[in-house]
Amino acid sequence: MSTPTDMVHDIEALGDQLAEARGSINRRFIGQERVVDLTLSAMLCGGHGLLIGLPGLGKTRLVDTLSTVMGLKGNRIQFTPDLMPADILGSEVLDVGDDGKRAFRFIEGPIFCQLLMADEINRASPRTQAALLQAMQEGEVTVAGDHRKLERPFHVLATQNPIEQEGTYPLPEAQLDRFLVQIDVEYPDRKTERDILIATTGSEEGAAHEVFTAADLIAAQKLLRRMPVGDQVVEAILDLVRACRPEESEAHEAVRETVSWGPGPRAAQALMLTVRARALLQGRLVPSLEDVYAMARPVLTHRMALGFAARARGERLGEIIDRVAASATAMEAAA
Repeated sequence: MSTPTDMVHDIEALGDQLAEARGSINRRFIGQERVVDLTLSAMLCGGHGLLIGLPGLGKTRLVDTLSTVMGLKGNRIQFTPDLMPADILGSEVLDVGDDGKRAFRFIEGPIFCQLLMADEINRASPRTQAALLQAMQEGEVTVAGDHRKLERPFHVLATQNPIEQEGTYPLPEAQLDRFLVQIDVEYPDRKTERDILIATTGSEEGAAHEVFTAADLIAAQKLLRRMPVGDQVVEAILDLVRACRPEESEAHEAVRETVSWGPGPRAAQALMLTVRARALLQGRLVPSLEDVYAMARPVLTHRMALGFAARARGERLGEIIDRVAASATAMEAAA
């Protein structure tokens, strides 16, 4: 049984490894440290990420780089309206052997990997989107009645275009809730865009190198769950999540006025994990209240919905969550 001293040593060693991984990723995915940290947080927690951003902002490049740096087998699926579940999961085909005997043989689909990029996931039909649900939640798929385990670790990084919604199928609430975090990928600032321009149009580009292996990542996920979390942080997580539910007595005034439904218990679980990951990425052994409020928007935004009147007024969920978090911060400072 490991001692507290051993745990501290393991956490510090993991922090050094993560710092090297971040540096390797940032050589190819320039100027998006926040996006990199949130994506790594999702993977450290054993979860999935939903990347929201316009085309051309490097989302595919990020996933490809992560596959290299984290030592994972990666696949990419371009979701289209005619994509079928078998195109993701695989299918059984009838083979005829040399002896003339016939037998079914299973051909694995692209989901049999460790890091799956689901590109423009909302362009596929609900039937095809649902093919991912079992894999994301249980780490297995069912084809022709047979349960087939996926390799560990298994992560899905899905992308969506926030502007072009014609001909798309919005993800249902049950599937959105399977994503640990929503990661908004925004335009780079001028200096960053200049760095990208120079780095990607020359004869050579920065290369990423492997820092983790699949076994390393699994060990990191287990270690993260052993990190201590103080009672004050636990209470802050509960206060924040319950303040975002319009039907709760603790609901924030802005939530009551704008939100039709709020986050469930899975949101609190996601915050409990991601605050640990954020602390790790910043070289700290214990998460703080700042971590709770910093992770509020990426964890809660896709687990809430605005009412009709609020949408008509142009309200934004992210801004409402920021107001709830700011109110909680002010109350904590006053206490």
